Amino acid sequence: MLKEQRIAAFFEKHPELKLKRGVIDKLIGEAKRMRETAYVPYSDYKVGAAVLCQSDEIYGGCNVENVAYTLSAHAEQVAILRAAAAGEIEKSGRKFIKALVVVHEGNSMPCGLCRQIIQEFCDDALIINTNVEGKILGISSLSTLLPKAFGPTHLGIE
Repeated sequence: MLKEQRIAAFFEKHPELKLKRGVIDKLIGEAKRMRETAYVPYSDYKVGAAVLCQSDEIYGGCNVENVAYTLSAHAEQVAILRAAAAGEIEKSGRKFIKALVVVHEGNSMPCGLCRQIIQEFCDDALIINTNVEGKILGISSLSTLLPKAFGPTHLGIE
């Protein structure tokens, strides 16, 4: 099955996550732009991300390394924190994430840490992975990537 057919099949299965191609292109463009600003003196592995909020605002982020690797910030994390700091929780509530795009040289979805951070701010979201040229390599949902996730609702927080 061709990539475009797989994407169409995904949206048929998850119509609630479908976005217009123009919006996806904007997200990819922002993630690509942010990737170029990454601070990666140790790994030289740049990652960019862009999050689409329920308000239709887009926030980008890049990875920022630290000599103590565990203190490095991931691009997805930075984009989400930028959205929260810009007032998206006040605009749309805790569940402000609609979609997230990641751009990097590899072919993988967000890591476990980032998946949990995404979960904090939505029940489900569209997740797209692209290469550095912006070609979509993978498309999924948070509920598929992190099934039965522990989240705020488990503590009675809606």
